[in-house]
Amino acid sequence: MNRINQKLKEDKKLLSIYFTAGYPNINDTVSIIQDLEKNGVDIIEIGLPFSDPLADGPTIQASSTLALKNGMTTEVLFDQLKNIRKSVNIPLIIMGYFNPMFQYGVEAFCKKCQEIGIDGLIIPDLPVDVYHEKYQTIFEKYGLINVFLITPQTSDERIRYIDSISNGFIYMVSSASTTGAKVGFGEEQTQYFERIGNMNLNNPQIVGFGISNNQTFTQATQYAKGAIIGSAFVKHVTNEGANSIDNFVNSILN
Repeated sequence: MNRINQKLKEDKKLLSIYFTAGYPNINDTVSIIQDLEKNGVDIIEIGLPFSDPLADGPTIQASSTLALKNGMTTEVLFDQLKNIRKSVNIPLIIMGYFNPMFQYGVEAFCKKCQEIGIDGLIIPDLPVDVYHEKYQTIFEKYGLINVFLITPQTSDERIRYIDSISNGFIYMVSSASTTGAKVGFGEEQTQYFERIGNMNLNNPQIVGFGISNNQTFTQATQYAKGAIIGSAFVKHVTNEGANSIDNFVNSILN
């Protein structure tokens, strides 16, 4: 069974952390992953930096720009992760845009992911229909879960279609904006969380965008299986380097 599915069966609320590979320094990738697991994170999203990151807010965009300047590429990331399963057991997901995967070759990319132990992909700019028609068989051949995003504007019909071709979790974007930390969730977001919860989808949901502290993590996980933190962690890494990860994770969970 895919590690993502195993993790989703656990009787707990899940914390997923996103960070940008090759940031703040090119060789920080593996140590950040190891420290996140050691401190109780359930799932890690490894950001493959791209020059035109449409869904990302300024914090993650800035980290991607620096990671690219540092020399991060698809090949470098795969090389850094080649032995990751000797030290890390939790689910690992690569989050990135479709262009670098297409340039690498979709099947070659998926095959490499399987070889090094990647469990899934999040590709914000790959339309669901295109994935379903062209790439789903390739992803499944290599045991990869493709995680789709929904927003408050996504229709119920579209959400049910996404649910029908998913085999993991659905990434529930908390608002229509780009990524970024927020103080708390308002009534509009709470109603959206409740609406999705009442749809009784086959796949559990994990909330992302705007989770930055214990308060927003607790709010989001009232209605979902877990929550994803990206910008707030990248800001922490910007200020502290690849240090004090234990303090950051503790501040979310406790």
